[in-house]
Amino acid sequence: MTDKKAMDKLKGKAKEATGKVTGDRRKEAEGKSDQVKAKAEGAMGGTGERAKGVKDSLTDDDR
Repeated sequence: MTDKKAMDKLKGKAKEATGKVTGDRRKEAEGKSDQVKAKAEGAMGGTGERAKGVKDSLTDDDR
């Protein structure tokens, strides 16, 4: 996970905790949403890297 995604996940956790403490369900839900978004972005980035690796492994080495 990149630093930006890790930071987004951390901000989401903080927002969720703030919502829980203050009783603000909307803020809590936003925090959970931010965490899921950061996690999904991390997974998508890894998928792209794996796809590139598969492509590289299938290309001819003779070129």
